[in-house]
Amino acid sequence: MRIIINNISQSFTILPQRDTVEILNVPISGLKVILPKVFGDHRGYFFESYNETAFQNAGLPTHFVQDNQSMSHKGALRGMHFQIPPGAQGKLVRVIQGSVLDVVIDIRKSSPTYGKHFAIELSGENKKMFWIPEGFAHGFLTLEDNTIFSYKCTDVYRPDLEMGLPWDDAELQIDWGVQQPLLSEKDTQHRSFSGFNSPFI
Repeated sequence: MRIIINNISQSFTILPQRDTVEILNVPISGLKVILPKVFGDHRGYFFESYNETAFQNAGLPTHFVQDNQSMSHKGALRGMHFQIPPGAQGKLVRVIQGSVLDVVIDIRKSSPTYGKHFAIELSGENKKMFWIPEGFAHGFLTLEDNTIFSYKCTDVYRPDLEMGLPWDDAELQIDWGVQQPLLSEKDTQHRSFSGFNSPFI
């Protein structure tokens, strides 16, 4: 490409954009595991935690309106949360420091995997990211002290539209590997999955 700057003609080579992420499908449709390309040397490391073009090319949303971050002690469990329409949220989640067992439940009534769950370990070490679209309940168990969890959301927090499912619901059969996690009062009061009428089609 040739351009003119201050009456001086200069030539530039347009380099092809490098792949900065690898995006993997999982057994439940819609969920994506995102593996960033990490550049490391004696100083430390660098990676792109979000790249609009890469997400567009993968068919993923690129419009996020709220970023959240939490710090949790080992054994803390937050979940299983979701917001119903018109405030349903997609979430792009990752761990900055420490590690979690991240779990989602498919609550889309027409889905062949309705009521099934998927679990993945996310950590500051493996740097995996996890895309969770609307229509899933989400939660995580902290595996280390001082774990910092970050997520980008496609809609803002709406407490009037927030709902949840029990982390230990017998019908869902999620193996968390713990019997008595650290819970908020709110997360002890969710209605059972058997009595849940999902608004997600």
